[in-house]
Amino acid sequence: MTLTAVSPAVSPAGTTTGTTTVALRHHRARPWRLCSLPVVGSELAAPSLSAARANASGPLDGGRATGGLQKHHDPAPDEFRHEPVLLGQVLSLLETVPDGVLVDATLGGGGHAAAALSARPGLELVGIDRDPAALVAARARLAAFGGRARTYHARFDALGDVLAADRARPGGPADPPPVVAVLFDLGVSSPQLDRPERGFSYRADGPLDMRMDPSAGPTASELLDRLDEAAFTALLVEHGEARFARRIARAVLAARPLGTTGALAEVVASAVPAAARRRGHPARRVFQALRVAVNDELGALTPALDAALEALAPGGRCVVLSYHSGEDRIVKERFRRAATGGCMCPPGLPCVCGAVPTVRLLHRGARKATEAEATEQPRARSARLRAVERLVEPGTRP
Repeated sequence: MTLTAVSPAVSPAGTTTGTTTVALRHHRARPWRLCSLPVVGSELAAPSLSAARANASGPLDGGRATGGLQKHHDPAPDEFRHEPVLLGQVLSLLETVPDGVLVDATLGGGGHAAAALSARPGLELVGIDRDPAALVAARARLAAFGGRARTYHARFDALGDVLAADRARPGGPADPPPVVAVLFDLGVSSPQLDRPERGFSYRADGPLDMRMDPSAGPTASELLDRLDEAAFTALLVEHGEARFARRIARAVLAARPLGTTGALAEVVASAVPAAARRRGHPARRVFQALRVAVNDELGALTPALDAALEALAPGGRCVVLSYHSGEDRIVKERFRRAATGGCMCPPGLPCVCGAVPTVRLLHRGARKATEAEATEQPRARSARLRAVERLVEPGTRP
């Protein structure tokens, strides 16, 4: 993996902005661009997100560049409004962490981050998101916090590289504060689902895209063109569509090419018996499976969690919100491994294998939304919250 800093950035008017742009190559040889985006204005105009990315990697999306910068319409902040899930429980878990850096690895519209910065004046934010529309909204929401909030365009498994870039940013302190909290709010957000042009939802017709970063990787339509029946069937089974997986896979692949969400939803619905359709739209799990595959969500999660736990200072906490069993299973396994040090000794007996625990579980099992939280925020009903705290002395067994 290579990391190259390009600084300073230049605005369309040719003025120096002082923004640092970093080009990151992901470990699977897929390019992921990493851009530090100021959340406050100054006498020097800050470049748009697309301009910063064009400086890093050249013109994007086939658009015409002027002066080396991509002409692009950034989404308006009010197009990405996302209310944070289980906010009270998250803030409670962050209440006792030391002063330092909070990493929001799935920044979204900045709801959790803004609330945490308001509640804890001693926290700074490093916010990460792969979705340009989310970053535009987050920068607007976090503008009031000035230099306490810094945002980066990257995938969350680049967390370690983001932190290295943040510590080395121009004008940063010689002795950066420690990372005291890392937050993950996994899955797709309501604004992504609600915008048909993003292609995440079967409820409205739009292009079959599903990319969280519209500039990176294949679309869902392109992925379907590459899958064979066995691979697509296995993907559907993995995401809970076991009963009709082969029928759906065969019907969808026979209907290729599929370019819209409406076309895919119609094919899926026609592939299952009418009785099954009465229990809810059969395309729900199909769309989830494709979205997870397009964005490599599960593949990126394990290295992201490991990097987060490694980055935490003693007493720091990692909090994760997951929304389906595949995500929660990975979170549970990585937390358990860190809490036991990977101990292989029989339960109930003293450890003699040399395993060294690095965290403690903050509660047994996953927390769920209260009825009041689920009523206020329906998405919270499927949320599962897990949290750990970095041990002051690794090897200590609670």
